[in-house]
Amino acid sequence: MKPLSHAALALAAAATLAACASAPPQAPSARAPSAAAHNPSTAKQAIANLASASGTLVSGRLTLAPMGDGVHVTGDIGGLQPGGQHGFHIHEKGDCSAVDASSAGGHFNPGAQSHGRAGHGAHHAGDSDNLVADANGVARVDAHISGVSLGGGAANDIAGRAIVVHAAADDYSSQPAGNAGARVACGVIKIVN
Repeated sequence: MKPLSHAALALAAAATLAACASAPPQAPSARAPSAAAHNPSTAKQAIANLASASGTLVSGRLTLAPMGDGVHVTGDIGGLQPGGQHGFHIHEKGDCSAVDASSAGGHFNPGAQSHGRAGHGAHHAGDSDNLVADANGVARVDAHISGVSLGGGAANDIAGRAIVVHAAADDYSSQPAGNAGARVACGVIKIVN
């Protein structure tokens, strides 16, 4: 057996050290996701001025702000049936020009899910719990819409889309929209800062 030269030994040692220094890459799922991955919102706040639709007197003003894993919606909506429950959804198009607000399209649904109740299995990104009007026909809105963002243009971005209030309660199961009846108010979500 012939002894290895100094050059061959140095080359073998360098190769061994290089192999030891490189670690296998970590799979992306092994790392904790950042908060920005859940809510890539770029806006701080938006408003939606709801105007009446379908011949009603329902109107209101809502404020939207990114919070946690989604967007928080607050405000008041008046002119509703006293003590009644009303479907409340984000719709796909920011167009409230039709008399019956049909121009707002269907529920915002970038994930192509079935209609349902938010937080209880499959549902549209724009699905939310029913509003309940008080004895004066005013609903105080304090709702959190999980899984959506505000601004930035991501697939789940609700800026520029419409918020629609319905005449009846959403049953959370009828397809494609919960059988909530006529659209009684509509407003486009507009970023203010």
